[in-house]
Amino acid sequence: MRRVAVTGLGVVSPVGSTIDSFWSALVAGRTGIGPLQAGRQELFRTRIAAEVRDFAPEDHFPSRRLAFIDRFSAMAVVAARAAREQSGLSFDGPLGLRTAALIGTGVGGIVTLDESYWRLYRESRKPHPFTVPKMMPNAASSQVSIDLGLKGPAFSVVSACASGTHAVGLGFQMIRGGMADVAFCGGAEASIATGPLLAWEALRVVSDDTCRPFSKNRSGLVIGEGAAVLALEEWEHARARGADILAEVRGFGMSADAGDAVAPDQDGGERAMRAALDDAGANPGDIDYINAHGTATMLNDATETRAIRGVFGAHADKLAISSNKGVLGHSLGAAGALEAAATVLTLGAQVAPPTANYQEPDPECDLDVIPNEARDMRIGTAMSNSFAFGGLNAVLVMGKA
Repeated sequence: MRRVAVTGLGVVSPVGSTIDSFWSALVAGRTGIGPLQAGRQELFRTRIAAEVRDFAPEDHFPSRRLAFIDRFSAMAVVAARAAREQSGLSFDGPLGLRTAALIGTGVGGIVTLDESYWRLYRESRKPHPFTVPKMMPNAASSQVSIDLGLKGPAFSVVSACASGTHAVGLGFQMIRGGMADVAFCGGAEASIATGPLLAWEALRVVSDDTCRPFSKNRSGLVIGEGAAVLALEEWEHARARGADILAEVRGFGMSADAGDAVAPDQDGGERAMRAALDDAGANPGDIDYINAHGTATMLNDATETRAIRGVFGAHADKLAISSNKGVLGHSLGAAGALEAAATVLTLGAQVAPPTANYQEPDPECDLDVIPNEARDMRIGTAMSNSFAFGGLNAVLVMGKA
């Protein structure tokens, strides 16, 4: 088995589109959740979201290319460019043939689709002629491969809120198994639009004030958007060229609940975490920190707590755990990728970011959830959890470089 290094990170997030701004907000617990600005607000009950307010695709692409690119794809490309720049990789030679592009998403180009339906059913106008290539879920992977010149395996992963984690895990497996030497993988989502927001409201899981993971008075999730891309590289390839190795991906686990489509299942989460530990050759006691799924819905946080206790037993009381969603909101298919990037930064800085907006202990979430203030600590091995609608679970284990 070949080892897999992380040599580059790129993010587009509600708290900034540089690694420095992203990390400083996570460490400070400074939230990117604020008053909703996008969409047809008169139709919504929801008044808050975690929007990437300073991101305009026209700042990054020429007009001809803008005609083919949805907001979620634009975010993915910008994040991938940043990851490539940090990695120092070049694809002018044969390496491009051995480099994968895997971008997860929950809904793909839903902004394009939403606008097309509005034009068609409210304004009796035809859709934009490039609606199909803009809205297709694989558009982000395709646009990343085109932009960077990556000619290896390229496809998208669509597994709701686990999509980004699945994409990183599959990139890891491709490199470890010899199918690729490099993989640009992560997730992208831009679903703050009329139809999607109304649909989330109908599910009655959206908070009307803010996101408070693991807090007893949590009131639901907050929809976010963004993208994150990790540059993964075969370990010896990275060392041979003198790359700065940020962290090591050591294990990946997946499972399906095969139960309810929306309610999380403790057993499914446990099986994914155990599979990731087994894949990494790690014991529960080896894990120092967990970047939790932590959506701030009543059922999810309590179920994840029970799953962690089921896997880690007495060691669960020694684990440091936090959720990034109080800062980033829930960016659905991008969430796992943003959290994987945060986990890499956590390992590098040896600082565990806090669970922001935490107010009140919940007996059903009786773990050390690092409330509100970051913690300096030794973190040798970390886990990142994603548990999605549809009962689809993905877990990464990462180690300090």
